Amino acid sequence: MNYTEAKLGRIFVLRLHNNETLHEVIEKFAAQKQVKSALCFFLGGAQDKSKVVVGPKDGNVIPPEPMVTLLRGVHEACGVGTIFSDEEGKPKLHMHASFGRNDNAVTGCVRMGVDVWQIGEVVILELAGGSAKRAKNAETGFEFLEC
Repeated sequence: MNYTEAKLGRIFVLRLHNNETLHEVIEKFAAQKQVKSALCFFLGGAQDKSKVVVGPKDGNVIPPEPMVTLLRGVHEACGVGTIFSDEEGKPKLHMHASFGRNDNAVTGCVRMGVDVWQIGEVVILELAGGSAKRAKNAETGFEFLEC
């Protein structure tokens, strides 16, 4: 285990609009505000045909091939994630969210394109003073935190 210590910095509350793509809006905002690290929460709706990464096709294959599912119909959604700068200093969101419709639920990563349906509320809690960054691992293809 590695770690870094941080303090609470600025707090941002965002209202996303219908059809905006969750990770794109958050990363663009973080870049504009120079947010290098943060905790991020999402609450709202997800559009029909939003793309969710629901696991690797085979957990024994590295680098993994992601399984992507399309949401069928509008879904309720809530998610939690982190923002950390990558090796080029660009903020990158890593968020997992759960999506529900009727008695069906899907949980996965939003990185392939979750579009907001009507309501998208995001709270970003900036973490100040820490040293964590995302660095791409050549073997796995994952962007791991380096603290």
